[in-house]
Amino acid sequence: MSISKSGENQRAVTTLRLTQMKKSKEKISSLTAYDFLTAKIFDEAGVDLILVGDSLGNVFQGNETTLPVTIEEMIYHTKAVVKGCTRALVVADMPFMSYQVASNEALRNAGRIMKESNCNAVKLEGGARVCKTVNKITKAGIPVMGHLGLTPQSINKFGSYRARGTNEEEAEKIFNDAILLQEAGAFAIVLEKIPAELAKKITEALEIPTIGIGAGQYCDGQILVYTDMLGLTVDFNPRFVRRYAELSETITSSVSNYIKDIKDLNFPNENESY
Repeated sequence: MSISKSGENQRAVTTLRLTQMKKSKEKISSLTAYDFLTAKIFDEAGVDLILVGDSLGNVFQGNETTLPVTIEEMIYHTKAVVKGCTRALVVADMPFMSYQVASNEALRNAGRIMKESNCNAVKLEGGARVCKTVNKITKAGIPVMGHLGLTPQSINKFGSYRARGTNEEEAEKIFNDAILLQEAGAFAIVLEKIPAELAKKITEALEIPTIGIGAGQYCDGQILVYTDMLGLTVDFNPRFVRRYAELSETITSSVSNYIKDIKDLNFPNENESY
């Protein structure tokens, strides 16, 4: 369905509107973005939420994990994304060690990200251990999105990217953490790579929206890393990613044709010259 240039679909998405979407059972669409042009395309297509994820450490910087990403890098990319958006809610990840040390430091870092990038909210990983921090940040007027299940910043603790919440003890902890995050003031929670039934239980128990990635169809919304969804990533094929394009093939073919035309003296031609 095409998006009208006026009316409800063009109204800016806010944290309140996300809650209203949950209540009305309207699913929330989300994607990552790391630059102005991509964000502009996604915003004009009608996506509800854009996450400037620390996944930029993987897909933009070429790192094996998200851990090396800095606050300065998050601000740089988020600032560019915000400039491309007029409708979507823009959320910035708080990178590793920007909120884990102390709640006062986390508040200063969250405030800096918001102030310098002009984004709408921040996201951080963890449950009970970060609730004091979430509460402190939200009381200062900064919206916070939580993140439970597979938490990439804890990869060295867990040792793998396996699904979380697959046993009763871990599932109960994730469920309880979701309740605690809501009580601490989070406006939404990302649920990553957990069983669909657990995600359903959490979603039904919460008043705030859940955004799933590899967490089944019962979440209030879905998010994917856009390079996976568009087929730019060729060596990452988890079961939860649906590819809507194969842009890696398209780009490779286009660049090959460009090179060939230069070598064969077919570019530029007379019409492309002054």
